[in-house]
This record gives sequence, structure tokens and C-alpha cells, in this order.
Amino acid sequence: MPTPLEMQRTFALVGTGGCGKTSLAEMLLFNAGTVTRMGAIEDGATCLDYEPEEVRRRGSVQPACATYLWNKNRHFLLDIPGDGNFTGDMECLLKGVDSVLFVLDAVDGVRPLSKKFWSMTRAQNLPAMIVINKLDRDRADFHMAFDGLAALGVKPVALQLPIRQNEAFTGMVDVLAGKAFTFGENGSVSETEVPAELLDDMSLLRDVTVENIAESDEALMEKYLEEGGLSLEDLQSGLRKGVLSGELTPVLVCSALENKGGKAVLDAVEALLPSPLDRPPFKDAAGAERAPDPDGPLACFVFKTLADPFAGQLSIMRVLSGVISGDATLKNMRSEENERLGNLLYLVGKNQTPCKEPAGPGAIVAVAKLKNTRTGDTLCDEKAPFALPMPELPPQLITYALAPKEKGEEDKVYAAIQRLLDEDITLRLGRDEENGDILLSGMGQLHIELSVEKAKRRFKIDIVLKTPKVPYRETVRGKCQVQGRHKKQSGGRGQFGDCWIEMEGLPRGSGYVFEDAIVGGVIPRQYIPAIDKGIQEAAARGFLAGCQVVDFRVKVYDGSYHTVDSSEMAFKVAGSLAFKKAMESLKPMLLEPIVLLTVSIPDESMGDVIGDLSSRRGKVLGSDSQAGVTEIKAHVPMSEVLRYAPDLRSMTGGQGFFTMEFDHYEEAPQPVAEKVIAEHQAAKAAE
Repeated sequence: MPTPLEMQRTFALVGTGGCGKTSLAEMLLFNAGTVTRMGAIEDGATCLDYEPEEVRRRGSVQPACATYLWNKNRHFLLDIPGDGNFTGDMECLLKGVDSVLFVLDAVDGVRPLSKKFWSMTRAQNLPAMIVINKLDRDRADFHMAFDGLAALGVKPVALQLPIRQNEAFTGMVDVLAGKAFTFGENGSVSETEVPAELLDDMSLLRDVTVENIAESDEALMEKYLEEGGLSLEDLQSGLRKGVLSGELTPVLVCSALENKGGKAVLDAVEALLPSPLDRPPFKDAAGAERAPDPDGPLACFVFKTLADPFAGQLSIMRVLSGVISGDATLKNMRSEENERLGNLLYLVGKNQTPCKEPAGPGAIVAVAKLKNTRTGDTLCDEKAPFALPMPELPPQLITYALAPKEKGEEDKVYAAIQRLLDEDITLRLGRDEENGDILLSGMGQLHIELSVEKAKRRFKIDIVLKTPKVPYRETVRGKCQVQGRHKKQSGGRGQFGDCWIEMEGLPRGSGYVFEDAIVGGVIPRQYIPAIDKGIQEAAARGFLAGCQVVDFRVKVYDGSYHTVDSSEMAFKVAGSLAFKKAMESLKPMLLEPIVLLTVSIPDESMGDVIGDLSSRRGKVLGSDSQAGVTEIKAHVPMSEVLRYAPDLRSMTGGQGFFTMEFDHYEEAPQPVAEKVIAEHQAAKAAE
């Protein structure tokens, strides 16, 4: 029997790295009977972290999907990585779900990155529940984690209170029902007395919870004021309404590693989170709406593409509207080509099972071997076009140069990395026009390293990671007038080009300006663009350190030509010679790129981080502190923060994160300039 849509749930597990999302998913799947044993991350045995890179580093590097039945109703979950290196596509992934199970660590509580993830959840208007995990740990502190929720700006509703004895997590109190339960074997619970030391806590939490539920609904508020209380049925229906509207956020407790609290989480997901029918209509770029209606025209959104060793490529999609079955032909709204779908698959990590029933709104299914479909595409009924807009991705933070171990295999390296771009839309691949290097940009050092590792493993090619290239620039000060004269006679037709140019430096950011001031035809019109081209090509090669020369103006005001020997090539060489002479006469200087660095850290790390930024020649622009999290903005030379991520991690105990974007160029200090020039000259000599 297919699940009635009002009982179907599609949710994402969201939280910072190390809070136990994958272990929580493992516990839910075990309690639902989808997996027969609980695998541990330490053993590399969880069903959702299956890539070799995930097993080795004991943490998720890509999202994983699973489906399970609870009370015979089908639920879909999406486990999203929590490390900032692998969350660049989170907005895209969140378009595939109806709600979020937000996971917090009972030892660390709300981290700076938690705030960022929570605001992304809120921006997508997704109802959420919070699960405080790891209550089995020695320093677990429910009240610290619960009070810290104020930093997220939520109205938390505590549904459970943990019972801890001698640092062990032994049971929990159901706050609304006023009952206590102790944990037994395999996730079982048995009712017991509420411990005397928790009665006051329970009573206080219940009062706040009841008030919050009443405040979220006018009719309930009236009843509460009239009768001085609310029935359990009223509280449960009011709670679900509040969750769906985003007014209320229930809080649950568990220890995923010890399989404690899993059944209560599964029950709460079914009782409180929205079905696909509860969500508002989807909107396209023009604002046209598409309701999640099973009787409506078919539309699916591809929110992730994964590699598969047998099928090649799996497109993971969420059904937006209509009902899908295998062998459908749908139109790709981006490429405007038709795609014929093969068998639909349900996923539990890397395990695939055929989807035997038609899949309606909210279902997450995978399809193999689609020819022209990639992440962010909408596939729909040709007669009823609809396209969900792709969210804007954050900018890449770091760029590395790649090279093959064996010379001559550059094209193989490029092709191998190109294949990864299909499944990881946060990577960018390009070539450095200045020196021909293959450049790979990503969300952090670990992101790049693991992507290269993956490419090596899959495509059997040795790739060397080179230090990220800093895009230095050169510029000039002052003004000069020089002649560029190219004359060559070697039997037959010669070469002759002669030009006088005036060159001067311009303010930062002005770019390159070329002015034609030739009068009287001393240089024929057709040769002027060649002079311009010669100057531009010479400027691209640089003068001091092989870096492009920027922010200068050239005026061609005089010259001469030969009726037979002059040509475009001759004047291009003349322009190049004039540029080099001008660079020798003027005072060329090196410019270094400055980035705007935004760092979010716990308040107690502020002194260390600001001191560290100063040691990196950074200029702090300001800081803002809210609810225990400080945000610092600073201008820092790019060369000083190429490997900033591991340093920030060690300064903040893994709780800080940062973004950076290019801001402007500034003159490089003398020692920096001398070092860059010396390195360039050494590399040139080695050639």
C-alpha cells in the first residue's frame, strides 16, 4: 500500500560537523528496521558514509539519502555534511526537503556555524525540530545547549528532559505528559517515576512550553486564559500548527551512539513535521506557482548528482508535483531536451532498491544514466513547463594549481577533475591564462584535497597539488615618453614599425586605457590596433615578476612607417618594445590582492584571532558580538590567508568559520615584493 501523502515525511539532518547527524540517521534507520545493525563511524561502518574518503576521515563529505517505513508510512531523510568545506550546496539540497531535523551536540551546544546553518534553514521557510544529541558524553549539558538556542532566535519548546545518573544518560522525561522513561536494550523504553530532583525543572519547562504553544494560536490562547490550562490533545494539535508555521521549534534529546531516544524522534517526526501537502507552492523565477499536488502536472527537481560505480551517474530528485513512474519522458527545462527516465530507485546510502510504487510529491528518487541532466535542473511534463530556480552558490574560497606527476598528462588531469564537477557543483575548474596552469577552486583546503584524492582513486591518475597561486599585479607611477622602433632587414622585404608613446600610471582599479593621438597620418590607421595589441600582450607578461601590468594609460602620438616594410606585425613588436622601455623609465611596483575576511568565532577566541590577523598584516575593520558569537571583518593580504582554515580551527577548537572575497589591490611592502620577484627570476632561470 502506498503511503497516504499526509503521512509522508521528507526531512534533512542539518548541523555542524561532529554533532552526530550520521549516527542519528543510523539510529533512526535501525529502529525503523531498514538496517539490521547499527554501524559506528569509528569503524567506518555506517550505511550513509560509504565513500572511501568518508570512511578514512570519519565524517561525511557528501550528502546521503535514505528512506524507511515508520508505522507503515514512508519517510525520506537527507543527511547533509556539517563541515564548512562541504556545505556550499546546502541551499540547493534544502530545496529537496519539507523540513529539517537540526542536530546539536550536548557538549558544544550552539556553535558559530550552527547560526549560519539555522539562518539558511529559516531563509527556506522550512519547519524544524531540534535534537540535542550526545547526552551520553561526560561533559554533556542539556541546559547549556537549550539556553544557547536563544542565539538562533527561536522559540524552543522542550518536549523532553534528559535523566542522567553518574554521567550516564539513563532515561528521559516527557515534559507535556509528565511521565518518565528509562532506556533498555535495543532502544526500548519503560515507564518509571519522574526523579524527584527533576520535578522542579519539568514543571518550569512545562509552564514555558504550554505558554509558548498557547501564544502561537489565538483560539488556544483564549482557552488557556479562560480555563488556566490546556488538554494534552490541545497542546499536541497546537504544537503541530506552531511547528508548521515556523513559530515553534520542538526540542528532543537522544544519544545516537547508544541508541537511546530514537523511537521518540521517529514518533515526533511523524507527529509534528509537515507532509508534502502542508508546504506552500513552489515558485519559478517569474513567480508562477506550482502546488505539491499529486493530481497536478509532473515536475521534479534534481538537487544532487552522485557517482555510481555501476550506473555511472545517479540523478537524485525530489518530486515537486504530479506522480512519477519509471520509463517516463520529461523535458529538461535548462537544456530544453527530453530525457527518458529508466527505473526509479530508492536509496539507503549506496544501496539501491527499485521503487515499485508510483512516487508522488515529496518523494526522493534516483535515476541512472540521464544524458543531459545535472544538479539544479528541473524535469517536467512538456505540456506544463515549470522550472525551480537554482539558488546562488557561495563564492569559492581557495584555488590550487594542479599538475600531473608525469609530464604530458595535463589533459588527463583536466578531464578527470571535469568529471567531478558533475557531482560537486561547488568546485570550479579553469586554466591560468598567464602560465597555463590547471586551477581548481573550492570551499577550503580539505575540499580541494579530498576532491583530488577522489579523482586519483576513480580515474587512476597521479595529480600533484601545487601551492595556490596569488594573483599579484604590477603597475607604474609617474609619466614618460619613449620610442618603440622595430627595424629588421634580412634580404627581400624587411620589417619596419616606429611609434612614440606617452605612458602614465592611473589610480587603482582604473584598468588599461589606450588613446590614439596620431595626426597627419604619420602612422596609417590600420597599424594603430597592432600597437595597442603589442602593448597589451607585453603587459600581460609583466615586467618585474611576470604578473600582469594594470592601471595605466598609453597615448600614441607620433611615429613613422615604411610604405613597403611596414606591417601589422612590425608595429605590434614596436608597441611591445615601447612598453618595455616605458616600464624601465617609470617606477614599476608590485600590487598584492587584499581580501575581505569575515570570521565568526566564539567570544572567548576573539583576542587570539585578532592577534593572529595582525600578525598576518591584517587591518581589522570592526567586530560585532551577539549571543556568544563574535563576527570580525578584516582586510588581509590574500597571500597570508591561503591556508587559514586549519589555523582558525586550532585557535577556536574547531568552532570558528570564515568567508573571504577579493576586495582590492594594494602596493606590496618591499620585503614581499622582493621575495616574489626573486622567486620569479629563479623559476625563469630554471627554465
